[in-house]
Parts: sequence; structure tokens; C-alpha cells
Amino acid sequence: MVDLLGTRASVVVADGRARAETDVVVAAFDRLSADAVTALRAVAAELGKPIVLVTDRIEEGGLTAAVMCKVVAILPRSAMTDSRVADSVRAAASRAVDPPRDLLGRLADHAERLHREMLAPNGPAGAALSSREIDVLRLMADGFDTQEIAAELAYSERTVKNVIYAVTDRLRLRNRSHAVAYAIREGVI
Repeated sequence: MVDLLGTRASVVVADGRARAETDVVVAAFDRLSADAVTALRAVAAELGKPIVLVTDRIEEGGLTAAVMCKVVAILPRSAMTDSRVADSVRAAASRAVDPPRDLLGRLADHAERLHREMLAPNGPAGAALSSREIDVLRLMADGFDTQEIAAELAYSERTVKNVIYAVTDRLRLRNRSHAVAYAIREGVI
């Protein structure tokens, strides 16, 4: 990477000690793994500078994480040239980066799916719960166990378990207690 950028007159490659003078960070990873995201977060927190990411593979969740870490340009290693990297660095330094359309599309799709999963079309997260789910959560909050909830609502125990699983899975909650706490925080019960 240094060889590619060092030959450009308009790009000065700083060593690791010249952090204060850094305008743009170039980070290269084979793939955007959890370790890579951790490293990006650390650099973003320490320097607060735009990051140009060079990687072979980036998954959907990684794309969101990259954007949160101040990544302003993503270059595939396979299509990397000295001029392309230098152009991206200059654009990032001048804040004139236009993200690639395919990445914007993937990010928009991801945001839409998260919105659809977490929110009902008409309102806050509480609206994403059906009346059946709210009834089950309310009884759970009152200390009822699965068998008692089933008897109270005239459902089978399997139905109650399925309702609880559906809520915890869809809202990415850890357990029953977390589901009840979520419902209370959202003002649903």
C-alpha cells in the first residue's frame, strides 16, 4: 500500500507516529472480520479521520459497521490500482467521496430490512407486537409460567412457546426477562 501511495506527489504517506497530521487512514484487510471492525473502531475513535477501506470481501453486516467506523470509501483489492487508491485518498481528504452505488444500494436494503424487522409500518417498536404477543408478555410480567399462560389465554403450551420465541427472535432479545423488559420500556405493557 505504501508503495502505491508513496509514488504520488499529492499524497504524503505518514508513518504510525505522525497521527496528528493524518488526514485520511487507509486500512486493508482480506475480509472485514470482527477483528477488522474492532481495529477500524479503534482507529476511528482515536483519530476521528475518514477511512478508505481496501478489502476483498465485505458482508452486509460489515458494511453497516464500516460506515459507523467513518469508512468513506471501499475499494476491492482485486480492482486496486495506484491511481484509484490515490484518488480515493484525495477525495476522502477533501470530503468529496461518492460511495459506490452498489454499496449504497446494499446499505439501503439493509436499513430497510432492519426497519421492517424492528418497526411496524405505522409506528414505534411497540406497534410491532401483535395483540397475542402483548397478552403473553403481560402475563409473563405478572409471573405466569408457560402452562398458566396457556390456560389463561386458552392456547396450547406449544403456541405460547412459539409466541415467545417469535418475539425474542424477531426483536433480537436474549430471553423471556429481556422480552418483558423490552415491552415495559416501550410502554406496551
